[in-house]
Amino acid sequence: MRTRFVTGGGLVLTGLVATLAALVFPVWSYEDRSGTALDTLNAQTVPTAYGPLSALDREFLTKVRLAGLWELPAGQQAQERGTTGAVHTAGRHLVEGHAFLDARVREVAAALRLELPSQPTAQQRGWLDELSAAHGTAYDERFANVLRRAHGAVFSVVAQVRATTRNALVRALADDANSTVLDHIKVLEATGLVDFDRLAREAAGAAPGPVTRSPAPPGPVDGPPPTAAPATPGPTFTLPPAVSRPRPGP
Repeated sequence: MRTRFVTGGGLVLTGLVATLAALVFPVWSYEDRSGTALDTLNAQTVPTAYGPLSALDREFLTKVRLAGLWELPAGQQAQERGTTGAVHTAGRHLVEGHAFLDARVREVAAALRLELPSQPTAQQRGWLDELSAAHGTAYDERFANVLRRAHGAVFSVVAQVRATTRNALVRALADDANSTVLDHIKVLEATGLVDFDRLAREAAGAAPGPVTRSPAPPGPVDGPPPTAAPATPGPTFTLPPAVSRPRPGP
């Protein structure tokens, strides 16, 4: 009887030890694991005088610059081709808003010694070509929906950057971008041409995923600044000024 009691007690003790080990193991194994979101954040963040600068911060600056490179010309075009006062107003707001944001992002990028693009992406050039091919009321409708879709996509990115950035310059730029993008969304919707059902269907059908799937844009640069390729104006519109690589610090 005593032997069976001791044996039973040993089994209970063994079970307790095993349970404790199972509870502790996930904790220390997770702490030692690489590849977590925090690991990625730390690996892709660089220090600056204005606070840590993350990969998302750098991508945000790139996106603000790219937005101006095609939305400012689109606004100029809308002022020329639009058939209604509301479309003309939306075009004017795009020109004024992106002229302001473009100046701001170039100022912030210079302070952080970051490179910015001088040409819109192939997709953005395609949107400009799509608008250039339309005329009359078809142009009005296409302008309102193409630009509203683009602004809706960037609106959530601005909110995420504003909520998470640790960099004071990026935070201030996100404030400016938030106000500007919201203003543009409102004036585009005021045209009465935005297809909200289509926007909702496209949003529902979009595959969930991170804000960015591309490699992190490069951090601050060193060395002599190379000559930047000038922005090439389109046939019916102009682009914001070209940017060059920032000069190295002292």
